[in-house]
Amino acid sequence: MKRWRSLLFVPADNSKALSRAHERHADALILDLEDAVAPADKASARATLGDHVGRLNAHGMDVLVRVNADLPDLTQDIAALVRPGVSAIVLPKVEDPAQLIMVDRLLSDAEAKGDVPSGSICIIALIESPTAILKIQSFAVTARLIGFALGSEDFSLALGTRPTPDCLTLPCQMLALAASAAGVMAIGLPDTLTQFGDLSAYELVVTKARAMGMTGVFCIHPTQVACVNRAFAPTEADQLWAQGVITATDAAAARGVAVASYQGQMIDRPVLERAKAIRAQV
Repeated sequence: MKRWRSLLFVPADNSKALSRAHERHADALILDLEDAVAPADKASARATLGDHVGRLNAHGMDVLVRVNADLPDLTQDIAALVRPGVSAIVLPKVEDPAQLIMVDRLLSDAEAKGDVPSGSICIIALIESPTAILKIQSFAVTARLIGFALGSEDFSLALGTRPTPDCLTLPCQMLALAASAAGVMAIGLPDTLTQFGDLSAYELVVTKARAMGMTGVFCIHPTQVACVNRAFAPTEADQLWAQGVITATDAAAARGVAVASYQGQMIDRPVLERAKAIRAQV
């Protein structure tokens, strides 16, 4: 399963932004049919979706689509997006496992009609309320599920407060735990997603998200992408530590010693596996 660090939203009806979206160095692009497109423009955005997907795929981009939550728009969104080159949908306002089961069936029907391989369109479930976060473990009901994502702004609105670390830290931690247990991506920030004026502060929040166990972040502005990619990449110190652990383990094995240490730390299996995971990211 793919792991995306930076996922950049682009309005599905903004041809100018879409024409350069592949230059932003995001791991994946999310063509947004929901909040970023006015109701009167959704039909035209769906009509041009295929052209944008094909062009972005030609530039080597992984493409996702954020759909609408209400059933009439959702059905039309799925009919438009189920095609080769779309990796997944971002499903907003998930509140109940039954929603995911229904969307799974809608996708299966559309795949069959469109001659698209069955199960090829995956789902990222967007958690946007306290009700959803308290039920999140029950959402792992379909093999299409590849990630949970926290909608910081809507979650805070539902809670009746501003999107700050005070109200978002615990939901991020809960989401990271549930995602790890389900073996899927954990996407989100323990703060507002809309910060792009102070990128130093933003990168600190992204680094905190990574430390919580989050695996990626939704970006709403191109300037955020580089911050996310840096924060989720191993630092030079991480790489040196990982190589030191692996070297010490290999040296101990060559001497026939079962236990190794590095920098005063005993190297057990989790330490070694963490070092190997860091090396794999380089």
